[in-house]
Amino acid sequence: MSSSRDFQPLVVLTLALQGETFAIEAARVREILDLIPITDVPGADRFVNGLINVRGRVVPLADLRLKFAMEQRPPTIDTRIVVIEIDIDGDPTIVGIRADKVYEVAELAPSALEETPRIGLRWRPEFINCIGKRNGDFIAVLDIGRVFSHAFATDMAMDAKPATATLSV
Repeated sequence: MSSSRDFQPLVVLTLALQGETFAIEAARVREILDLIPITDVPGADRFVNGLINVRGRVVPLADLRLKFAMEQRPPTIDTRIVVIEIDIDGDPTIVGIRADKVYEVAELAPSALEETPRIGLRWRPEFINCIGKRNGDFIAVLDIGRVFSHAFATDMAMDAKPATATLSV
């Protein structure tokens, strides 16, 4: 399949989710953390259901495996939290995402990037920016802004419904 888009070289952070290789634009990454304590948020969406403390700042934590209908698994010694910055309604927002493993920062040449096929993927194609090829493997380059804007739009729609329970602190 030839690409109809003109791609520029893309610097990405590659990571694993259940044996699949995904990538996030490296410019969005703020830091990579070993697994730290997670505070569950009762009643929160399963995708973004925890909070972490990153240098004194409360940061929501998301599990991309849930967004991609993958099995939720307990953390391992390789589990990392990738702290990224995304725009939500025009505001820069810091969020963490769980990764089964973080591989490396890599540059993908334009010739190694192709448009996301609309069929044949296990994941929602609107969440994939493009498919990269590297060392004989495919890498799904995430449109992480779209993944989160969809998640927060869903959360906001849920917030617009009448509350049925309250949380006391």
